[in-house]
Amino acid sequence: METNNKLKILKSGTTTVGIKVKDGVVLAADRRASAGMYVAHKYVRKVLYIAPNIGITTAGSVADLQFIYDLLKNIYHYNLITGMRPITIKSLATYLANMLSFSKYLPYIVQILLGGVDEQPRLYNLDYVGDITEEDYTATGSGSVEAIGIIEDEYRPDMTLDEAADLARRAIFSSIKRDPYTGTGVIVSKITKSGHEEKEYYPQRKI
Repeated sequence: METNNKLKILKSGTTTVGIKVKDGVVLAADRRASAGMYVAHKYVRKVLYIAPNIGITTAGSVADLQFIYDLLKNIYHYNLITGMRPITIKSLATYLANMLSFSKYLPYIVQILLGGVDEQPRLYNLDYVGDITEEDYTATGSGSVEAIGIIEDEYRPDMTLDEAADLARRAIFSSIKRDPYTGTGVIVSKITKSGHEEKEYYPQRKI
């Protein structure tokens, strides 16, 4: 029963998207926070930055996500201030996967996309038991079925970063139309080796 309740928490509440192309990585997420059928907050930030060139999307328990986000930032900046070379995105993803796997019997209730650009664009999908996959594109959360259908139909490896950002925006808008836990608007972030640029979008109401 306890495991089933935890899975229900993971399935509810958001839609996040990650797309990797040759010029960088796009991370996107809706802005609605839900508690069951209740809209707990309309303007939650679900795209966060560990460094200017590394970001994550968040889904799951807010407290667990805050702890993991702070931990990843501390690890990244510790390497910088101690004179080591910046930790790679792959190393951050591996560290997080090991931590989640170690605690899987008392899990952090999270679903995380970790992406950015160091030597090359990277995009990783991690779940609460430590499963890790490197992806060209993916979607998580309660609206992922609607979002992934749009992405599957239109993704190309040779897309520009702007084309990928537009695809991510439209994928989450499709979830907003059909998934009650996804809503308000979309944050879309384009991440390159030199940093990130993000925009917010809100659906136009049809009369």
